[in-house]
Amino acid sequence: MINLTIDNQKVAVEPGTTILEAAQKLGVKIPTLCYLKDLNVIGACRICMVEVQGARTFIPACVAPVAENMVVKTNTPAVIKARKLILELILSDHPMECLTCLRNQNCELQDLAKEFGITDIRFDGAKTEYPIDDSSPSIIRDPRKCVLCRRCVSVCTNVQTVQALCAENRGFDTLIAPAFNEKLANMECVNCGQCSL
Repeated sequence: MINLTIDNQKVAVEPGTTILEAAQKLGVKIPTLCYLKDLNVIGACRICMVEVQGARTFIPACVAPVAENMVVKTNTPAVIKARKLILELILSDHPMECLTCLRNQNCELQDLAKEFGITDIRFDGAKTEYPIDDSSPSIIRDPRKCVLCRRCVSVCTNVQTVQALCAENRGFDTLIAPAFNEKLANMECVNCGQCSL
C-alpha cells in the first residue's frame, strides 16, 4: 500500500491509484470536467489541479499517480485561484446562452461557475466559430458549446467502438468533430446519443 496525506488526512491506497481516487476515498471533493472513470482519464480540462509538496507546478489529480509519503493540498487559496482562472478561460470561449440552452440548470460547466462564484468573464477576445451540424436525425452538434473535454470521443471510441468523433486541429482551433469536419449524418454514427450526455 502507498501512504500519503491529503488535506491533513492520512490514507493508504494501492499502487497505481490516482490522487483523485485517493481523495475520493477520503470524501475530499476535487472538481473535474473531463474525467470519466475508466473511460476518459486524460487531464484535459485541468480543473482538478492540486498542490503537491515538492512539485514545481500544480498537478492534475485525475492522471497523477500517488507516491509514498506524498503530501497533497486540494483547497489552498492558490489552487482555488488557478482553478477559477482555468474555468474563466474555458468560459471565455463559450457562447453564454445559458437561459436559452437545453442544459440550463443541468450543466456541469454552469455548476462549476456557480461553485467558484464566476459571474463575469475577465477575458474578452476571439471566439471559435464553427457552424452547427444538424445533419443527424437525432444529434445536433454545436461546437461553440464544446469545452474540449473529449468525453464524447472516449465514449464513441471505447464504448460504442464507432470512432465517429475525433479532435481536429490544434490549440485555439481545436474542434471535436467527425474526421475532416464531415457532417455527422455522413459518418458511421449509430445515433446512440451517449456523446451528448
